[in-house]
Amino acid sequence: MGNKHPTIREEEKLKREDIDRLKEITKFSEAEIQQWHKGFFQDCPDGKLDGSTLTRFYVSYYGEHGTKFFCKYMFASFDKNSDGAINFEEFLTAVSPRCQGKLSHRLGFLFDMYDTNGDEKINSKELVALITAMYDLVDCTDRKGEHHPEERAKNIISKLDRNKDNQLDREEFIVECSKDSVIRRLLAPHFEESKNNSIK
Repeated sequence: MGNKHPTIREEEKLKREDIDRLKEITKFSEAEIQQWHKGFFQDCPDGKLDGSTLTRFYVSYYGEHGTKFFCKYMFASFDKNSDGAINFEEFLTAVSPRCQGKLSHRLGFLFDMYDTNGDEKINSKELVALITAMYDLVDCTDRKGEHHPEERAKNIISKLDRNKDNQLDREEFIVECSKDSVIRRLLAPHFEESKNNSIK
């Protein structure tokens, strides 16, 4: 996010209790939290990140193709109170698993993003939608046979679904995706990027 020195309203400035809470939640250091905070308000002076701003960030990284559809899911996973905007705490809480070293944290974030109905399960319909979104995002045109989103979702659930309920719970998803490099790359294509303070 931005590197300039934004003007932050008094009510939006971080207090000691805010920093301590965010350190506990995100495992970021105080310096990292302050850096994220400065960048957030550089890009979002009113303290709110809306869907169009999030989409703009992704467009700058991936291009126009498929970005809006993907960002719809990303925004929903960030906007925990469903008020149509993301404040700094929601933003930092959402991005922290993507910036930490443990793969389980990153896959847990991805699980929450896929679990669009909030039932703590990923079903075939949810998986097809997200695979389609990611294919669109990276402009993947090879969607025939085993590469078709529906076929890919079917194969993934078949392979990962240990209790045979045709859904994936969090443990199944994290444990099995951690073992399978091919599936991990498909489901988490941009979690292998180098760590940096970017919304991307």
